[in-house]
Amino acid sequence: MPWPDTVTLSSDRVTLAPLDRRHLDGLRAAVADGDLWTLWYTFVPTPDAMSGEIERRLKLRDAGSMLPFAVIENATGDVVGMTTFMNIDAANKRVEIGSTWYRKRVQRTDVNTHCKLLMLQHAFETLDCIAVEFRTHFFNQQSRRAIERLGAKLDGILRSHQRAANGTLRDTCVYSIVAAEWPTVKAHLTFQLSRARDSKSPGDH
Repeated sequence: MPWPDTVTLSSDRVTLAPLDRRHLDGLRAAVADGDLWTLWYTFVPTPDAMSGEIERRLKLRDAGSMLPFAVIENATGDVVGMTTFMNIDAANKRVEIGSTWYRKRVQRTDVNTHCKLLMLQHAFETLDCIAVEFRTHFFNQQSRRAIERLGAKLDGILRSHQRAANGTLRDTCVYSIVAAEWPTVKAHLTFQLSRARDSKSPGDH
């Protein structure tokens, strides 16, 4: 059996559905919300390149190095982004959560927290991972803050790690959460979501 196996992960807010070619139109619409591909420090496909990006991720899935998802907003049924388990190390039970992007409309909402809680819970409680890694560009301050809010710790910076689309060299910040930290991180994320729900309660306004 492959590790990790294909799975659907759901909360009351989002569903992480195994990536499929049928998500193409939804993903094209999502990436166009905010022209996300124009951010020079990210690797986000253009609408025209989305089909190729889906095929790339599915090929990596078939090779056993990635488990890709489409992020579905339950309330609307809209596809609002993509995320993956990647750089899968089955022998050591380590994964990276990455290749993630969300349409502008759901950025800075609780969508990312729901997604990360689902993926981290699956990684540590079902897959029995010893660590989960996150990587981002040194200059992607929004992504770095989001990773740090999860409770991940900076392991280090890989200098001149990759070439960006514009030809510049990328310094990659590497973060991780290890298994021993998961109970505390889970409590923290659950508390954050509880506060977000309470702030939307009609009784609070």
